[in-house]
Amino acid sequence: MRVCFYTLGCKVNLNETGALEQMFRSAGFTIVPEGEEADVFVVNSCTVTNFGDQKSRKWLRRAKRENPGAVTVLTGCYPQAFPEEAAQFMEADLICGNGDRKAILDNVLKLLDGHERIVAIAPHAKGERFEELPVERFETHTRAFIKVEDGCNRQCAYCVIPRARGPVRSRSEESILAELRQLSASGYREVVLSAISLPSYGLDTGTSLVELVEKCARVEGIERIRLGSLDPDMLTPEYITRLAAVDKLCPQYHLSLQSGCSATLRRMRRVYTAEQYAEVVRQLRAAYGDRPVSFTTDCICGFPGETEEDFRESCAFLKEIGFLKVHVFPYSRRSGTPAYDFPDQVHEREKQARSREMNAIAEDIRREVLAGCEGSEDDVLLETPLSGTLFTGYTRLYVPVVVSAPGHKSGEIVHVRLGSYDGERVRAEMV
Repeated sequence: MRVCFYTLGCKVNLNETGALEQMFRSAGFTIVPEGEEADVFVVNSCTVTNFGDQKSRKWLRRAKRENPGAVTVLTGCYPQAFPEEAAQFMEADLICGNGDRKAILDNVLKLLDGHERIVAIAPHAKGERFEELPVERFETHTRAFIKVEDGCNRQCAYCVIPRARGPVRSRSEESILAELRQLSASGYREVVLSAISLPSYGLDTGTSLVELVEKCARVEGIERIRLGSLDPDMLTPEYITRLAAVDKLCPQYHLSLQSGCSATLRRMRRVYTAEQYAEVVRQLRAAYGDRPVSFTTDCICGFPGETEEDFRESCAFLKEIGFLKVHVFPYSRRSGTPAYDFPDQVHEREKQARSREMNAIAEDIRREVLAGCEGSEDDVLLETPLSGTLFTGYTRLYVPVVVSAPGHKSGEIVHVRLGSYDGERVRAEMV
């Protein structure tokens, strides 16, 4: 039997799809890429925007049209957040949310055996536990992603994720460390700790993300640990000092920003100001001293009520921080969120124009940051081979490089000197 997966959204979704692939593979299924015939088609959906829901439905419709006898599955955040709407999508034979993922395989087998359509979306409940979905290998990645937490307790005005993911649920340290040892034995040298609300790890179990990082760093064979997205207000001075002391932790912090204007942040119901964000960056740089540290982030343009002056303030803040990379998004009006009904919605043309301008500013900042790295040395995890000796990869600071590394292979770490930035990657040479 052949199964095809289509994943939208964040790294947590990618991690969960990897676990599902492993589950189906263990049951004798062959995983096939998109575009090939299959007996089962699974969409792991993202519902951050209405567009994500549309993409999920479109993909399944095409799969059903081209493979009328196949079993189609809609899972993930879309049916979890909007169960009644998703249940009406008749092109899906199985509809389930983010809970009890292990039941997906059993339900698919029932459907292949002639069972009628199944809708199984269990609502999130207070006190529910983290669902274990360990992954032993990531077939197309040289770095491993470990999901350590699920859910979010925050209520940002633009975000539907708490509705889709439920309350914070932390995975046990024992389970994480066991998976980490397994990944190390499989040859992985870099691991990314991913979550829906990473700095919330341990809030429900009495531990903390910092303690987890310190314990992960003791696992033999793992040489680099990278963190997913962090909320700046949750990084206390003590946490910052302790994180900076972990040598295996890559000194690259993805600090969620969303806007560099405090008035906009207040409307977004974020719980920090631009000034507080800048102070956290200052503290992190101070904790690293002479050692380099880099920052990446996300920023939204055209949130309801954002004036031209607010937008200019946000752009200026990006320059002030000096981000290595900024993911810029025009605000997407999402049904089911408070901001959907906010007054002073910004016109779509203006949102797109602001997004283009901010992207150009972010690229100028990136060029300036990377120019400052020229001549420095760092370690690179070799990833995609472009030829027998040429590889792409990322440094500890998350600088994208291309380097000639004869005698080496993907997944290995080499030491390089950085050269110039060509608009896509930095040219590097081994030293």
